[in-house]
Amino acid sequence: MDDDVLEQVRRSIPGLSAAERKVAERLLVDPTVVIDLAINDLAKLCSTSISTVARFAQSLGFSGYRELRVAVARSLTLQQAQQVRFGLETTAISCDDSTAQVAAKLAAREIDAIETAARTLDVAALDRVAEAVADARCVDVFGQGGSSLVAQDLQFKLARIGCVASHSADPHMALTMAALRGPRDVAIGVSHTGETIETIRVLEAARAAGALTVAITSAAGAPVATVADVVLITHARDSSFRGAAMSSRIALLALVDVLFVRVAQRRG
Repeated sequence: MDDDVLEQVRRSIPGLSAAERKVAERLLVDPTVVIDLAINDLAKLCSTSISTVARFAQSLGFSGYRELRVAVARSLTLQQAQQVRFGLETTAISCDDSTAQVAAKLAAREIDAIETAARTLDVAALDRVAEAVADARCVDVFGQGGSSLVAQDLQFKLARIGCVASHSADPHMALTMAALRGPRDVAIGVSHTGETIETIRVLEAARAAGALTVAITSAAGAPVATVADVVLITHARDSSFRGAAMSSRIALLALVDVLFVRVAQRRG
């Protein structure tokens, strides 16, 4: 279960029914309603039924409404602690913020991104990848746009400790490289959204060729996960200034650092 239940709610919206979506949207507007209201009161507020609220909680993986309330309270406490640390009322960035406010809000968000990545890390999956990379004949790391920078960072790190690692930002060359790999190779695709079609196609080709495929993404259940043998997730989200891919990239880089260190430990 994610420590940030609010982000979990955001990701769940596309798969919810219309009635459940009302509950989700109300929770995101004011998360305290879940803490303050009993299940029947929340159902009335959202113009829906008690059973719908219960199903909504269960769709997120909770046993019921009570467990959802506890998770929301914990999530809000973590956010408030981060805001207090930096003297902020909110970490949302606006166009009117001063340089000092932008710096503080980015610091809070990026620290939270790293902490969330560490707390929610699937250590068994990461160690499986680290072992495969350490013993691989060749490791290809793929990514497009901002994710290409993360892919290059991992490729540089692996090359420095003697791994045969490659990266190509050109999707056609990447596809060619992937198709030529085999069972002794590892193909790693980095995609924050998990929806980048070029990265998905590359992993499909590598998997068809027999290579172990790995997806590094911020979105659980994303399309890229369906073509990967192993999925590593950061659960990061960005501010409204999405084009900069700020906290999400920090989280991906943090995960890549953990993977690199585990590979280095295995290679001595």
